[in-house]
Amino acid sequence: MANTNYPSATNNPESRPERNNRTNKNLIIGILAVGLLGTWGYLLYDKNKSGEKIASQTTQIANLDSSKTEVQHEFDNALARLDSVTGSNNNLQGQLADRQKDIDAKKAEIRKILNDKNATNAQLTKARNMIADLNGKISSLEAEVAKLTGENQELTSANTSLTQEKTVLQQNLATTNIEKEELSKTVDVASTFSASNIQVTPVNEKRNGKEKVSTTAKRVDKLVVSFDVENRIAKSGATDMYLIVTDPTGKVITDQGSSVLNSRTDGDKQFTSKVAVDYVQGQRKTIQYPIRNSDFITGNYKIEIYHNGFKIGEGVRSLKKGGLFG
Repeated sequence: MANTNYPSATNNPESRPERNNRTNKNLIIGILAVGLLGTWGYLLYDKNKSGEKIASQTTQIANLDSSKTEVQHEFDNALARLDSVTGSNNNLQGQLADRQKDIDAKKAEIRKILNDKNATNAQLTKARNMIADLNGKISSLEAEVAKLTGENQELTSANTSLTQEKTVLQQNLATTNIEKEELSKTVDVASTFSASNIQVTPVNEKRNGKEKVSTTAKRVDKLVVSFDVENRIAKSGATDMYLIVTDPTGKVITDQGSSVLNSRTDGDKQFTSKVAVDYVQGQRKTIQYPIRNSDFITGNYKIEIYHNGFKIGEGVRSLKKGGLFG
């Protein structure tokens, strides 16, 4: 076999340690790589878990916010119903006062939960239950409002009916009063006496007390007016007759000063005498009344008789001028 000058690997004392160093280095690098990969994997896994936790928490927060919003909406609706019920009927104010303390307590507790940013599902559930109880009380109030409204409508209807009946009664009463007034006027007019058999007798009074009829003006001391009165409607009792005696010059003879009669047809008239008559219903009564004057003159004397403001009769008496020996 031939000999060679190249050293063999087995025979090189430096080649073996170098190879061992490389192997160890590669092994360390591999271990570090595996560790690094494991760390990355753990970090990635942990990050995924954290993301899932955050997502879960975000979902929970969103669900809580949604539930809280729903509870707030339910609470607002309940308050709106309560305001509507209590504000629409004043009759409920007294009844509501008895329940107001309990309602106010529930409202305060519900508001406290809704104002809590960290309110839990349990707290929101409690608030929802209290709102349901509040709505129950409101429903009871609504039922009472409906009942009161119905009763009020019945009262309004009854009041309207009574008002209409009152109006009809007032109209009937007004009509009755008008008819009564007209009837009263009719009776008043109908109760006016009628005068008949009117006579005017000129009388001369003698010194011896005897009386003699005389038509000579200068001898007449009085005119005796006589007439009959009668009325079947006028009630028994005292009534007044008015005599107006006008002399030939147109002047009214008066024995009671400037007395004035307010007649219904002829206006105000000065009268001579007012004669009181005591009358019995349905009976004819004869009236006599003397008209005195200090100086009777020649001419026609007009006598008018008034009762109840109406002229009921008149007559004329002439006095003549005396003769040579009159």
